[in-house]
Amino acid sequence: MAAALEIRNVHKSFGPREVLRGVDLTVRQGDVVAILGPSGSGKSTLLRTINHLERPDLGYVAVLGELIGVEVRGARLHELPPRAVRRQRTRIGFVAQSFNLFPNLTARDNVAEPLIAHKRLAKPAAHDRAVELLAEVGLGDRGDAYPRQLSGGQQQRVAIARALALEPDLLLFDEPTSALDPELVGEVLTVIRRLAAGGATLVIVTHEIGFAREVADAVAFIDGGVIVEQGPPADVLDNPQQSRTREFLARVL
Repeated sequence: MAAALEIRNVHKSFGPREVLRGVDLTVRQGDVVAILGPSGSGKSTLLRTINHLERPDLGYVAVLGELIGVEVRGARLHELPPRAVRRQRTRIGFVAQSFNLFPNLTARDNVAEPLIAHKRLAKPAAHDRAVELLAEVGLGDRGDAYPRQLSGGQQQRVAIARALALEPDLLLFDEPTSALDPELVGEVLTVIRRLAAGGATLVIVTHEIGFAREVADAVAFIDGGVIVEQGPPADVLDNPQQSRTREFLARVL
């Protein structure tokens, strides 16, 4: 069985600045992987290479055995047409730290939009499914609310419901609680815990060390564009082998 996610020798530079310097990571189906690291270490860029919002300069990403954003022709990788990349992205849910909801659409319409645009569902069917998804994240009664009428935690839960709408093979979370007031963090983490317990495959960039310890099957610590250390949470968080990992954890714990 193909891994849910394979990242092999991924490099990415922006001008002279090399942000990713040969990242390798494998995520099994149904696993939760937490990615930790200091600011500027390459965490968010790595997530964006997974759904090809950033094209790797070298290396490749595959989801369930399918190369993302590229195809093999002869002995080289060639970029896929934009339409094909957009199709692939429907298999990879993405939840950003800044919600990215459409402010002029209700919560229900925000969730229904990808169902209408990508699954070609009729609006009534898409709205019915959106209400079901909002109920799954504890917002079944807020479908008619606009983003400005929702708290940050509620907006992030709408964003999660929207990411679930297309039933993706993989869900990416880019510091999903970093834009929230502390008292709202718990409601978002509760939804992610439920997804993890339900067998979803999740890759989570987070600064919530305790949460990573609780829900992750594996933790990867990235610094300077490379994965310095990875393994079960008990190993990486409680008994790190690399001095850089120990220094980082000493500052954040």
